[in-house]
Amino acid sequence: MPMRAYRVTLYASYIGYITQAIVNNLPSLLFVTFTLEFSVTLEQIGSLIAINFITQMITDTLVGRYIDKIGYKIAMILADILAIIGLFSFSILPYFIEPYIALLIAMVFAAIGGGLCEVLVSPIVESLPLSDKESRMSLLHSFYSWGQAAVVLIATLYFIVFGISNWRILPLIFMIVPFIDAILFYKAKIIEPRSEKDYSKGAIFKDRDFRILIVIMACAGASEITMSQWSSLFAEEALGVSKTIGDLLGPMAFALCMGLARLYYSTKRDLKIEDSLLTSSILCIISYLLVVLSPIPLLSLLGCALCGSAVGFMWPGTFSLAAGAFPKAKTAMFAILALAGDVGCALGPFITGQVSGLLHLDTDVSLRLGLAFGALFPFIMFIVLLKKRSASKL
Repeated sequence: MPMRAYRVTLYASYIGYITQAIVNNLPSLLFVTFTLEFSVTLEQIGSLIAINFITQMITDTLVGRYIDKIGYKIAMILADILAIIGLFSFSILPYFIEPYIALLIAMVFAAIGGGLCEVLVSPIVESLPLSDKESRMSLLHSFYSWGQAAVVLIATLYFIVFGISNWRILPLIFMIVPFIDAILFYKAKIIEPRSEKDYSKGAIFKDRDFRILIVIMACAGASEITMSQWSSLFAEEALGVSKTIGDLLGPMAFALCMGLARLYYSTKRDLKIEDSLLTSSILCIISYLLVVLSPIPLLSLLGCALCGSAVGFMWPGTFSLAAGAFPKAKTAMFAILALAGDVGCALGPFITGQVSGLLHLDTDVSLRLGLAFGALFPFIMFIVLLKKRSASKL
């Protein structure tokens, strides 16, 4: 019975993550276009990515403070509206004001919308009276991956049919998704957040295990987004493949493998979350090294796909680990973890962009060196998880 009553809520939540996937990934597919049409530099591209996730970090912080007053329903409708404004601004604004400033403004609007989706969708589903919440959480997060894959596929087909010179229409087409989501959330049955005075942010921060989860979440965000954001540009500029092949075998393969990994974990029962996170971190390190060190373009692209499989469980797995350890700390907990994840999402791609542009070497070498720094984050996660396991056995 509860399943039927909250079906629209689940559908709206799934589409909410697709909306976040659109605002996070569509701009990255246009980075080369931005560099050619608007003379945007690699350092500025890295700054755009960082601004996206810094804005989401600020959003994460504010949501945890004011969500009790605003409520889930209004906040999610606002998220979709801001995503629409951001996508519209990408298409129109660069032709009216200085392009880089216009792209920054568009990124901020889209990022606020995406940040609200990121913080709120998980606790909305977590609050529903449904069984197998760990599996449902992994399934929920898989829709981000399906959304990312759909963005790449639709964009690729669009560029083939209409040409990349007509890219400005593409963000307007994707505006349909948050528009539909806003309507669904308006109709959805929502269990609004309850007071969490006993689980304030200050109280949660005092817990050592939660501070460890914050580090893990930051590494998860950096591991995922660094490869996701830079794989398209890396495939074109460093590997020398066409944009169509690069997008299909880079970010799209990454997204599909990430979605399949999350779908796989959603079917598992009695899952050992820490073991799965350890395995994910090892696989992620291997995938980064394969991308960076392989002299064969196809193997590098295979590394992108492998990385998608590796990071697929990191984000939902950390959420599930935290939800099990702190069952009463809903919105505050998800907001802090989302903030930590976005710190990683901002830091990883930013470092990659700065290293790539700072050394002033050949583009191939610069991008490989930049992505090599991305391997540090899954390595840190691996070390932290090992120390956590060792401490729990003492």
